[in-house]
Amino acid sequence: MLNIDRRILAHFDFITVILLIPLIFTSGWLIYEIHPTLGQKQMVYASVGVGVFITLFLLPVRRLLWMIPIMYWGSILLLIAVEFVGHSRLGAKRWIEIPFIHFTLQPSELLKPAFVLMLAYLISRNPPPRDGYGLKDFMKLSFFIIFPFLLIAKEPDLGTATVLALLGYGILFIVGVKWKIWLGLAVAFVISLPLIYTQLHDYQKQRLYDFVGEKPSYQVEQSIIAVGSGGFFGKEKEDATQAQMKFLPIASSDFIFAYVVERFGFFGAFLLIALYGALITHLMIIAFWTEDYYIKVVAGGLSLLFFIYMSINIAMTIGVAPVVGVPLPMFSYGGSSFVNFMVLLAIMENLV
Repeated sequence: MLNIDRRILAHFDFITVILLIPLIFTSGWLIYEIHPTLGQKQMVYASVGVGVFITLFLLPVRRLLWMIPIMYWGSILLLIAVEFVGHSRLGAKRWIEIPFIHFTLQPSELLKPAFVLMLAYLISRNPPPRDGYGLKDFMKLSFFIIFPFLLIAKEPDLGTATVLALLGYGILFIVGVKWKIWLGLAVAFVISLPLIYTQLHDYQKQRLYDFVGEKPSYQVEQSIIAVGSGGFFGKEKEDATQAQMKFLPIASSDFIFAYVVERFGFFGAFLLIALYGALITHLMIIAFWTEDYYIKVVAGGLSLLFFIYMSINIAMTIGVAPVVGVPLPMFSYGGSSFVNFMVLLAIMENLV
């Protein structure tokens, strides 16, 4: 037992955990202030996430890497099943209802860890040459990125699909792809923008109109008011009227950053962003310094996920990006996203 403890302590990355602890506790505290019942549920989600983390960290993950393709293709089959047996809410078909227990499953959330691990699996078996992947290998890897992107975008869930695409190609950028391919991809994307626009749903186009229009949507307008009213050091809970009087919509999840600024002001927002910045930088350093492609992809993928989620969420909160359903990572209310991050963090800690 002593040897096991020494091995765990010798390989454990304490810096990542130290940076995560204040995020998790501050999140639970603020969600409880907004809605005590949701705050209690969030603590349950955090407990489940910690349990998952410990379990995966103690498993012999390197002996189980052969299961990664099974996880990936199992998640893809669930995404396909959504089309035929999916449960619709508010015009979107994203969930599968489990009979008899009244539980709904969102396959796009289950895919995220499997997606990162599948790229790690493929890249580790065919590492890039010194000058980066050529077109043939790039197209092979792109298939595993584009296929789930199309399935999720069709639900429709363009926010999650876009995050996956940015994550997948961000990982390829980290491991290395010839620059001419990136140039060609950028040109093709710009040329195809009019076609992409025609494929958007009406509510997605409306979000773009709200973003570029003279007046923002009600959600963003109330969020900006909350941000502006926080001042430099914020307000007491009772004086944070935007959230406490329910003017600020979904204050515990998508717009929780606005409540952070209302409560703690510019100073609190700066500390939160600095904490995310330190975590993102630390994970990216791990990715660039290791020669193990499993660690490189998982650590780099985590760093990109934190950066993408944080950037999009804060940008939409302050009105400089269209509103999409992207949470503040490991901070917004919700269990699926939190547990997914814990899964990837545990696997990274196990492999380091």
